[in-house]
Amino acid sequence: MLLAIDVGNTNIGFGLFEGDKLAHQFRCESARQRTSDEYAVFIRQMLLLRDVEHKKIEAGIIASVVPPLTDVMVEMVRRAFAREPLVVGPKIRSGMAILYENPREVGADRIVNAVAAYEQVHGGVIVVDFGTATTFDCVSDKGEYLGGVIAPGIQISADALFSRAAKLHRVEIAKPARVVGRNPVQSMQAGIVFGYAGLVDGVVARIKAELGYPCAVIGTGGLAALIAPQTASIERVDDALTLQGLRLLYERNADA
Repeated sequence: MLLAIDVGNTNIGFGLFEGDKLAHQFRCESARQRTSDEYAVFIRQMLLLRDVEHKKIEAGIIASVVPPLTDVMVEMVRRAFAREPLVVGPKIRSGMAILYENPREVGADRIVNAVAAYEQVHGGVIVVDFGTATTFDCVSDKGEYLGGVIAPGIQISADALFSRAAKLHRVEIAKPARVVGRNPVQSMQAGIVFGYAGLVDGVVARIKAELGYPCAVIGTGGLAALIAPQTASIERVDDALTLQGLRLLYERNADA
């Protein structure tokens, strides 16, 4: 089995693949203070809950946007499974031309998402990732990574609102019954959910107009299932997009 690890600023996603099938998926908080041993205990417990023997893990691949956790995850794979994981970086074979001015400045997760999305549509595609930041990544109809857009994430924006407005208290990020709220909770929920849906539709429309050719639009990330149905532009949601991209990158580099 292949262990794919997606280290984000808020959460770490783990995927276990049998061939091209995602057999198991789980996640935990991106806790920078945890040691490799603590993460090893966590993942061994998750495998135990799923009746997966740790000896079945034959390889690992890691994409990380949190530098302090990259080495921790590498050491965790070594300790827990006695394997040397592949780490997504500038020298990895992605099979995709990176047209960013400095390819080293592109987050690993963004390239992974782009690779997975293009593999699905084999044409122009925009990936909207609702993570700590809300990112829009663009791939040309020739399979080139063009760049994209980075906006503050939904939770970051909501936290800023709650912390800066003395009379507004923290609310659950959920779809309200109507756009026009009749109390502070409904009003904030409408602003957060429908406001971000409008942001997504507006940015996607500008991207498509600039590129000038048809593009599929795929949503992913923690809050994609909530926001995507409120948009007119996101065609489908794929919660496992990053993990699938990691599998593809591993396959393209397994013989390196």
